[in-house]
Amino acid sequence: MRIGISIITRAGQHIWENGLGQNIFFLARLLSQTPGIERVFLINCGDQTQVPSQALEEQDAFPLISIQDAADLIDVAIEMGGVINPEWSQSFRARGGKVAFLVCGQPYCGMIEPNVFGSGSFSAPPDRYDEVWLLPMYAGFIPMMRVLHRCEAFVVPYIWSPLFLGRSAARAREHGLEFGFSPPGGQTGLRAAIFEPNISVCKTAPIPMLVCDEAFRRAPDALAQMIPLNTAHRVDHPTFNFMANSLDIVKAGRGLFLGREEFAPFMARRADLVVSHQWMNDQNYLYLDALHGGYPLVHNSRWLGDVGYYYADFDIEAGALQVLRAVRDHAEGLNAYRTRAAALIASLAPEAAPNQAGYLRRLLSLVSRRQGAAA
Repeated sequence: MRIGISIITRAGQHIWENGLGQNIFFLARLLSQTPGIERVFLINCGDQTQVPSQALEEQDAFPLISIQDAADLIDVAIEMGGVINPEWSQSFRARGGKVAFLVCGQPYCGMIEPNVFGSGSFSAPPDRYDEVWLLPMYAGFIPMMRVLHRCEAFVVPYIWSPLFLGRSAARAREHGLEFGFSPPGGQTGLRAAIFEPNISVCKTAPIPMLVCDEAFRRAPDALAQMIPLNTAHRVDHPTFNFMANSLDIVKAGRGLFLGREEFAPFMARRADLVVSHQWMNDQNYLYLDALHGGYPLVHNSRWLGDVGYYYADFDIEAGALQVLRAVRDHAEGLNAYRTRAAALIASLAPEAAPNQAGYLRRLLSLVSRRQGAAA
């Protein structure tokens, strides 16, 4: 079986722009190591001739091909990082090929936010797939996706590898920056970083900012600084500006609002603690980056269970208490923390047999099913 995974290429692209770019290569690695998969290609849906420079090593293993060439090279197309031309999909399926849509973003927000906020979106015929695949955190959206796309929808494994994080950490080391938690010396309290992208209501900075502020109010020496990233473009927005300037930690001169930063070098240089919040988006590569580095992660993801420092839903006061717990106890409990994190990370590896079996099961069912039949 030969598989093609769609990918967007564009000038100036960086593998750390979002988790999707990394996810494509993790899936390609998984499939390439799965029995019964002959070859994995990347279907180029962009305008460049190569993948981001940080992933060029992977392009040798997973050739980048045009959509035109894909028709004769693959048996199954997985739409993931770039939208596959609907006319091509129709022709490909008519000749016996199969197309699956792997949903890597929160489906409801992806459908609603362009309408509500007037942002750009892509519209295409809804019946262009044979199956829709969703990550476990989106299992509740299966009925919606089934109705929207007129086909069956299934859950597939969530996967992650420290591949790109390790490369980033190695580059940081070349500049004298050591990635990984170590108790800070010469400062009072920990420096809290907030990495929410602030481009969707799923993952935004205000709740973590309030968590940090409540922790600061309860124990001013606990936090040396609060650093919301991906906020530089929002500081002049009246609502965000008012909210930020109302915080005690900002009034005390301990707030720093920055743009996008690469995780490993930034944590090695500027921060000791990650505070996060999500809405119906429990599985997040940010969490795994932090856990792999041994950094205290204050989060509201039920998926992580007893890994990290959990607070429920929008419970800001509970989040603040977890920040204070992390400041107080993390260094002493670091070995046990790393052990729990390592067990979770191992279960997500592309090399893990259950993950490979989960995708192979879907692919075999997909290619064996008659057009229009359900599995």
